[in-house]
Amino acid sequence: MTATTDTPDAADMADAPQPRPQSLVLAFFGNHVLDEGDLCVYSGSIIDVLARVGTGEQAVRSTLTRMVNRGLLRRQREGRKMFFGLTAQAVRILEDGGQRIWRDGAVNEDWDGTWTLLGFSLPESWQRQRHDLRSRLTWSGFGALYSGLWIAPGHADVRGAISELGLDAHVKVFHARADAFTDVGLMIRESWDLESIAARYVAFDKRWAAVSPPADPVATRLRLVAEWLRIIRTDPRLPVQHLPPEWPARQAQETFRRIAMETAGSAARMAAQLLETVPLRSA
Repeated sequence: MTATTDTPDAADMADAPQPRPQSLVLAFFGNHVLDEGDLCVYSGSIIDVLARVGTGEQAVRSTLTRMVNRGLLRRQREGRKMFFGLTAQAVRILEDGGQRIWRDGAVNEDWDGTWTLLGFSLPESWQRQRHDLRSRLTWSGFGALYSGLWIAPGHADVRGAISELGLDAHVKVFHARADAFTDVGLMIRESWDLESIAARYVAFDKRWAAVSPPADPVATRLRLVAEWLRIIRTDPRLPVQHLPPEWPARQAQETFRRIAMETAGSAARMAAQLLETVPLRSA
């Protein structure tokens, strides 16, 4: 099967940033496998679907191998065919992403005034650990108040992420409220790049607002979810009362949810025809 490049939605998305293959694979499993029970998908089916959004076969195969090595996917051979299923770690990641996408949303209107403060001190030689920790903190909504002191709105639970990284002994977490002396709006502007966050929402809405019912709902939904997840991964869900007026996340979210709803049924029906699956065997 070849990539679908002549559909109206593909032309509309020509200027969109291309998600990393791993992001697309995770979006694929989140869209079509996570809620279907314990299933494995034939590698050829994954290759065919990702080809629809411009990802080549070799890139998909190497990504699947890396994800197996990282403990995100399981291989399962059935005769001459190789199938891939989700590990418990990948299920947790996808369920967390689903919480952010479908339930929490991009607009924080119910902030209770509390902050999570996280301090860490790592040996200078731990560059990889420092990078991994900062990535997890960014995903969890933290911004750098100072180099070793990060802050997030509300009660951010990062215990699991810290433990997975093996950094429990190097991290301290507190929950607190800002004193009246603190200018919360200024603190937010200093700790997060609001202009960049807003620009990503504006660009997303501009690309997707005029998209009509697509000829290829599987490709459209895959691209939609992967791009939206990329944006909200870098959005700390700051309290809306401390953000600039007309914060663009609200309009972008309405556009995302409209297209997600319009493509849900047709994408599911198309996927049922395209994907070859088998039950996932016990480990």
